[in-house]
Amino acid sequence: MDTKEAVVAISDPGEVDKDQHNRGDRLSIGISNFFAWIFPILMVAICSQVVLRTLGRAEIGPGNQAWLDDFQWWLYGAAVLVGIGYAITTNSHVRVDIFYDNFSKNKQHRIDIIALTWFFLPFVILCWDVTLTYAISSIVADEGSDSPNGLHNLWILKIFMNLSFVLMGFAAWAVYIRRLSELTYPNLWKQLLVAFPSTMFAINLCTYYAIWWIVYLTSPEGTTSREVGRHSMFDKFEFLFWEIKYTIAISLVATIVVIGLTRLLDRGRDADIIR
Repeated sequence: MDTKEAVVAISDPGEVDKDQHNRGDRLSIGISNFFAWIFPILMVAICSQVVLRTLGRAEIGPGNQAWLDDFQWWLYGAAVLVGIGYAITTNSHVRVDIFYDNFSKNKQHRIDIIALTWFFLPFVILCWDVTLTYAISSIVADEGSDSPNGLHNLWILKIFMNLSFVLMGFAAWAVYIRRLSELTYPNLWKQLLVAFPSTMFAINLCTYYAIWWIVYLTSPEGTTSREVGRHSMFDKFEFLFWEIKYTIAISLVATIVVIGLTRLLDRGRDADIIR
């Protein structure tokens, strides 16, 4: 990277290799640039809090500015969560791999692909699943601030947290497609196959919820969520030396079927293009 590119990478990472970005990359950067306006607002909020404290207007009591404290955390949390997607797209996150920069481009792309689809994306999918329950529980409880003068409707922030993992996953997948396209033509079946852990993780999540709702809707009235979770469909079976959940086994078969079907569809499209 020359001096000019290094300056651009620091001042605006979104401009680095902009000509190589796909539509997903551009959308991620556009959303992130919009939310970047949170930081000036956050700066004003922090400065206002400092001034109010200096004037004695933010002390504990019925007239305290607890809402301003909450507002700062809301802004900071939203900005950081969206910023993760931007860092993924622009490769501006902190790397702990001291050897990466000295690798060839193809080797860097392979490392990025493995890191994104075998480690990061499954983690993001898991976080989305966990924070979904987190957000729903907050909505049901109509969760608010601990302070009477704080910002209430805390469920708004928790819903945003859940949606931010969708943005992270979208950004990671767009970068993955970009990296894969520099090694091979990224047919859909190749995308799903190379990203097998992420593909299976996502299908497993869909499988689990589909079975959960089928069991719930077909159970007697008054059946609780805990009772649904104890249904035999969520049990384990022994396979050689391992105990495997039925949902995992179904997901594995479903993943193979999905990849196989997309392979056939892509082959059909390729044949039409040749004709």
